[in-house]
Amino acid sequence: MMQITAAVSRSNQAAPELESLELEMPRPGEMLVRIVAVGICHTDLHEHPGRHAPHPIVLGHEGAGVVEALGDGVRGFEIGDHVVLSGSSCGVCPSCVAGRPTYCDLAMPMSFGGKRLDGSVALAHGDEKIHSHFFGQSSFATYSIVPERTAVKVDKDIPLDKLAPLGCGVITGAGSIIEALKVRAGHTVAILGTGGVGLSAVMAARLVGAKRIVAVDINRKRLDLALELGATDIIAADSENVAQQIRSITGRGVDFSFNSTTVPAVHTIALECLAMNGTAGFVSAPRGEWAPAMFAMLAGGKQLRGILGGDANPRTFLPMLIDYWRQGRFPFDRLIETYRFDEIGKAFHDCEAGTVIKPVLKVGDAA
Repeated sequence: MMQITAAVSRSNQAAPELESLELEMPRPGEMLVRIVAVGICHTDLHEHPGRHAPHPIVLGHEGAGVVEALGDGVRGFEIGDHVVLSGSSCGVCPSCVAGRPTYCDLAMPMSFGGKRLDGSVALAHGDEKIHSHFFGQSSFATYSIVPERTAVKVDKDIPLDKLAPLGCGVITGAGSIIEALKVRAGHTVAILGTGGVGLSAVMAARLVGAKRIVAVDINRKRLDLALELGATDIIAADSENVAQQIRSITGRGVDFSFNSTTVPAVHTIALECLAMNGTAGFVSAPRGEWAPAMFAMLAGGKQLRGILGGDANPRTFLPMLIDYWRQGRFPFDRLIETYRFDEIGKAFHDCEAGTVIKPVLKVGDAA
């Protein structure tokens, strides 16, 4: 066991709080990763109160760091490697074998179960067991035990605090456009919500050559940034007849919509703004009662498409995004605001308030 500092989520806390914990050494198939930086995602905000994951738990699922130790059987990694952490999967189910790890048969228990599949945890506070392995990492910590499949090796010349958000928010937005919806040159798309996921989708849509990219949000500053990052049109979400405004831009609606919000009315707009045979992709379920207009979907040949992790395989997709970033074609680092690790409470508050797009905690040094 080794002593680490981790941000623990317990009941009746506004945000995770730093504690001194004991961490196991890696078991077969696992690695010890020293966390250098970790992004905060809305999933962390949603799970902090214990919505799906058990308490007490160390959250964090956008980690980036340095490999410090290898468990037996780990292949493809060496001590000192820089890695980005992105989800967990079994590696043997049909989805994993087909290169679609976000749809692993065991995705839910491996992401939200707070433990290994054998029921064990890697963290403790004295005699108290602390739930670990959140999305295969629990990276709100100075060190993390990580299954081999969670890690993606990256070049050492890129600061890890820039790369941390790639593991969830960025891959979800960009992958949804490129991999799931397969937006291509000449297509039209509406991006509903311009947080980290939505703006990643905007950048991806520009990257693939979409003809019209309509960004919709209530936050005017984010809409201005969306224009800088590739949106061709912007619409205030609190204006009148948003769906009709989107439809009028092309004269017939858009080929695709992409919704990263939980607002039921926005899910309705996502379908109503579509052209014939259009597809509405979504990455967050509506909160509250909502149902699609089934006859309108039938009459328009429209599809409603749920998307996990952008349908992307992190091992191949993340290196591609990093290459696009090097070329200046995918400037995801413009979304980032950094905080010290001990400012996690402030970072949680700012993320929830919408005053920052992608908070990243700087946990340690890469050296």
